[in-house]
Amino acid sequence: MPGSTDKGARRRAELARAAATLMLREGPGALTHRRVAAEAGASVSATTYYFGSLDDLAEAAGGALAQSWAAHARGARYDGQRVSDDPRAAAALVADAVLPPGEDADIRSHYEHLLGGGRDPALARAFAAGRAEVDEAVDAIVLLVGAPTSAAVTIALVDGAVVSALTEHRPVRAWARELLEAAWVRPVVG
Repeated sequence: MPGSTDKGARRRAELARAAATLMLREGPGALTHRRVAAEAGASVSATTYYFGSLDDLAEAAGGALAQSWAAHARGARYDGQRVSDDPRAAAALVADAVLPPGEDADIRSHYEHLLGGGRDPALARAFAAGRAEVDEAVDAIVLLVGAPTSAAVTIALVDGAVVSALTEHRPVRAWARELLEAAWVRPVVG
């Protein structure tokens, strides 16, 4: 495999992160060897050396995004109170860990490009493969705060909150926090 040395692995990871950045900023359609090379400050020959096809490049970008989301979630810090002690603080921590950094416009862009990425089979495969790492990171936070939902359910609640907030012109982060808190204080039984 090209780039099997440590230096090669680092270069490949840099190019994957550049592809991920480009995809989040401009959408999956922006992924070309030339655009990724420019984003990374590399030559086109470097991108084609490490990624023989656009599918390979898209899959690497999706993997880099999943790793970034998991790292973001793992970076969340909490003072140790349980949901029953302070559901508002717990919901804020979890929502902030699941949502990308930034304001509503940043979150909108992130989710629009995510949805667009799902149309690309290589990106979808990478998102699915990286989901376990994201779930593991979010699950640690859910356990830490003592929430009654799993990582998958918690992420689904936040994702649903994003969709409803964006379509109803609500503040995204506040709406996600409010829905998490409501679900944890009055869990839905069905």
